[in-house]
Amino acid sequence: MANDQRGIQSVEVGGQLLKALAEADAPMMLRDLAKDAGMTAAKAHPYLVSFMRIGMVEQDKASGRYELGPLAMQIGLASMRRLAPVRVAAGLVSEMVARIGQTVALSVWGNHGPTVVRIEEGVSAVHVNMRVGSVMSLLGTATGRVYAAFLPPKMIEAFLESGVGGASVGDESVRDMGSEQIKAAVAEVRERGLARAVERPIPGVNAFSAPVFDQAGSIVLAITAIGPSGTFDPAWDGPIARELLDCARTASTRLGYSPRTSQQVA
Repeated sequence: MANDQRGIQSVEVGGQLLKALAEADAPMMLRDLAKDAGMTAAKAHPYLVSFMRIGMVEQDKASGRYELGPLAMQIGLASMRRLAPVRVAAGLVSEMVARIGQTVALSVWGNHGPTVVRIEEGVSAVHVNMRVGSVMSLLGTATGRVYAAFLPPKMIEAFLESGVGGASVGDESVRDMGSEQIKAAVAEVRERGLARAVERPIPGVNAFSAPVFDQAGSIVLAITAIGPSGTFDPAWDGPIARELLDCARTASTRLGYSPRTSQQVA
């Protein structure tokens, strides 16, 4: 186990200062930074001097406040370049499937709309017309409504007007939807943080879908759990909904998303 391996305590102690700076909303005075890192100012100062020498931290000469330096930014950008949303989510999804026993699909926004890129089969067999490459209806499926709720409104309006999506899975369920119904459906997704489909568009099949955000607060992925209504609990506060929300939030965090610094679509 990694936690049992021998480490360098001074690096771990100094890391608390970097963590405090990363979580701060603005540059910090020494006393405040040291307090947040759980140490005295006298102990923190030598660490900061060393971090400044290598570019991990910089200090404003006028105010004396400390901020993350150029090397910290370079490391962060390199990490983000190497993080692929699907790869980050895949491991989390596999673990979730083992817990909930339902099938889970990952979808990205493609040229024709929400497109399935990965499917993890659960023990509860579900017979639906969904496979890798399937395009999901923007308004007729839980997956699509997640994108309708969190992509920029102008982008969604342009997409619907263009008719680019063609025939998508779930399109038949939106033929009778009026504008007010559409607005209400989208508002519900934003309020709850996930979309739900109960035996629609496919009778006997339920689904939940949740968004994954990147460091800029943009939706980059939808995680959708789907299963037969006999074994799939559709309660908003049920175990499947909670597991899915937790999975999506963990994936978002690993991609650099922070509710404090990122803005979702209003």
